[in-house]
Amino acid sequence: MNSTPLSRRNFASLLAPVFSAFGLAALLSKPSEARRSSHKDEGVRKLNDEGKPAEGNSMISPIVVHDGLAYIAGVGAHDSGSADSWEIAAHTTKVMDNIKKLVEAAGSNLDDVVQLTVFLAKIDYYDGMNKVFKTYFPHGGPARTTVAVAALPGNSLVEINCIAALSKK
Repeated sequence: MNSTPLSRRNFASLLAPVFSAFGLAALLSKPSEARRSSHKDEGVRKLNDEGKPAEGNSMISPIVVHDGLAYIAGVGAHDSGSADSWEIAAHTTKVMDNIKKLVEAAGSNLDDVVQLTVFLAKIDYYDGMNKVFKTYFPHGGPARTTVAVAALPGNSLVEINCIAALSKK
């Protein structure tokens, strides 16, 4: 009598046809499908800064909503004054006010922001940015990455993008 030892691989290969025959494989995948369908899946929605559908020809959508999350494009201060007048606290306040406006237009709020990416024109601005940043998240901030970059568009000292969870309706 020639017998092969029973291993996990052999055992799994013996059970695979049984699972397939009874459709148990499909039943086992139901929990992940249920999680996906817990949010009303409307596909990807691109919105303008007022939370209304964006025009089809816009190069960048300020807000993109998908699968229960709102993605907010990078927001900068776009300072048109002279470089001597640029100040990190003023730029951070302007950017965070705009982030707040966009998050709310998407149907969320700052307490539901789950992640932010902060770009600074100089790492020296970190403390000044952080001082203002804390005032917008009195209940604790989201996950955050802060990096210094060579330059930012629009004469901004700071640019921030974020992801916010949408409340379930």
